[in-house]
Amino acid sequence: MTDMRFRPTNAMILAAGLGKRMRPLTATTPKPLIEVNGQALIDHGMDRLAAAGVKKCVVNVHYLADLVEVHVRRRKDMDIVISDERAQLLETGGGIKNALPLLGSDPFFQLNSDTCYWVEGVKPNLEHMIDAWDDSRMDALLLVAETVKAVAYAGRGDFEMARDGSLSRRPEKGVTPFAYAGAAILHPRLFEGAPDGPFSMNVLFDRAIESGRLFGVQMEGVWLHIGTPEAIRAAEYAVRESAA
Repeated sequence: MTDMRFRPTNAMILAAGLGKRMRPLTATTPKPLIEVNGQALIDHGMDRLAAAGVKKCVVNVHYLADLVEVHVRRRKDMDIVISDERAQLLETGGGIKNALPLLGSDPFFQLNSDTCYWVEGVKPNLEHMIDAWDDSRMDALLLVAETVKAVAYAGRGDFEMARDGSLSRRPEKGVTPFAYAGAAILHPRLFEGAPDGPFSMNVLFDRAIESGRLFGVQMEGVWLHIGTPEAIRAAEYAVRESAA
């Protein structure tokens, strides 16, 4: 039987951020290249993308850009394209919008190099996302993690998720069960009418919520939130425990 599911072949990894919360480690090492269990954070995400069948990966660079560029160009399992933000950091939304000409007209995977670190469950999470993608209903599909099961996560969550997978925002002073885990499938139409210059993806996520086109899929496995130097030790312990 032919598999009729859409499978993205292009992806973008955001790797341009300053990594301020990871200082002093990021004084000389860009956050995407910080190692957890002997592997750079960005390689964890790129391994996941390669396993899912991605052929081309766009990587944006700004802070310590040369180090990131040299590192990712060593990959031989996919075509690496650099989206250069050396002159101006464009934030998450602006960075992806700037790279759209490199990503084509089909939906693509997007990973945050610094937060998409997880221990897989029985089935890879990107495969869960492929299964859940519905082009007719969605402009964006986010991988979300249960906050109570996450390692080193201290926030109050980002979204509530309805039974059909549609997402809504956490109330201003409330707590929600799901946090965005830094992986998404995005359709280029999400960026129609988006602002120029630097802006956050939250602007477009909120717009998609208003039109009922932002959805989530619950992560299987364990999300490791690598936000501070202390979180690295917690993540390494969790990985060792999961392998025991």
